[in-house]
Amino acid sequence: MPYRLTVLGTGYLGATHAACMAELGFEVLGLDVDQAKIDRLRRGDLPIHEPGLEELLRRNLESGRLRFTTSFEEAANFGDVHFVCVGTPQKKGEYGADVSYLDAVIESLAPHLDRQCLVVGKSTVPVGTAERLAEKLVRLAPAGAQVELAWNPEFLREGFAVRDTLHPDRIVLGVASDRAEKVLRDVYAPLGEEIPIVVTDYPTAELVKSAANAFLATKISFINAMAEVCEAAHADVKQLSLALSFDERIGGKYLNPGLGFGGGCLPKDIRAFMARAGELGAYQALTFLSEVDAINMRRRARMVDLARELVGGSFEGRTVGVLGAAFKPNSDDIRDSPALDVSVTIAQHGGKVTVYDPVALGNARAAHPDLGYADSARGAARDADVVLLLTEWQEFVEIDPEELGLVVAARNIVDGRNALDADAWREAGWHYRALGRP
Repeated sequence: MPYRLTVLGTGYLGATHAACMAELGFEVLGLDVDQAKIDRLRRGDLPIHEPGLEELLRRNLESGRLRFTTSFEEAANFGDVHFVCVGTPQKKGEYGADVSYLDAVIESLAPHLDRQCLVVGKSTVPVGTAERLAEKLVRLAPAGAQVELAWNPEFLREGFAVRDTLHPDRIVLGVASDRAEKVLRDVYAPLGEEIPIVVTDYPTAELVKSAANAFLATKISFINAMAEVCEAAHADVKQLSLALSFDERIGGKYLNPGLGFGGGCLPKDIRAFMARAGELGAYQALTFLSEVDAINMRRRARMVDLARELVGGSFEGRTVGVLGAAFKPNSDDIRDSPALDVSVTIAQHGGKVTVYDPVALGNARAAHPDLGYADSARGAARDADVVLLLTEWQEFVEIDPEELGLVVAARNIVDGRNALDADAWREAGWHYRALGRP
């Protein structure tokens, strides 16, 4: 391979990108300032749950193509292309994105860049960030203008990150020179020629990710707004969604009604998008995202209300079994998890809550030690006055309603993801309720 790659930041995005680039045949050096995380990665111990990623990590460690370090000097000396994959969380008390981790990486790496290279941002950032960082690189790097910046946003879905990296539906290259474009085309050439590549400027590349997440959030909140109307009209949002999905202008993807979105991307990204639009004087263009966000949060409150109805109007002295802690299946990510938000709210209202999740229990326990936890779905449901399905793990979708009914105090269930067979649960004697359905 003509280039050696570094990946700066080994969280969810960085660990995935490093392992996948090594899998494509590149020599890759991953960097993080967290020594404990680097030690784990060197042992082939993945600190996150992502299907298929640990196998890639271990295989490429063994081959020698993938290594890890905490030294920016080593990374600068090693790499021809430096991918920046650090987080941009929501600022505390504000909607805007905190890009301080990005600045810290640039300020730590640039003083060691004494030869021609390309720094590639993959993080989701407010538009205008790339141009500012490009100027900072040239100012701080000994090699000056020989150090270029490109912006190459990621479009990973948790649970499908390996597939999305090795088989992306598109690649966006925000570049300021033909050389930067050529380098990135070379880097991604092993993925195949059939993948669409969009070459554009910095601000457009930055906006692509923000716009994509805003659209997805809007589509999810749209069907959940329809669920609110369906409840008021005694209609069935699942059938409504099905009918809409046959319209090729609309399609069925992300049109699943339920508890709404969470995680470390959509909520904070749409808020950061609104904040940046306001700074640019274009706030009115994105005011609809305020309602998208509000609809999403209302779903959580409605879930609590449905559960309260099924236990007689109060959670005091009631036992609640919760299936799911992660914000989505096939992940152990609990950031802004609707499942845990609902669980904590019910506990605050006097309910005795017991949670089970196939992989996210450790993270949930650490974040919310006051909740109860079980090591199985049956354990979470034992003696429950109501069971809540809050994360649609396949394990939960396939539960035998008759078998689960043997351990509960009352056969009440609220399907927060519209994932269960309502008829089968009702035939087994359960009082079945779901968001947006009669």
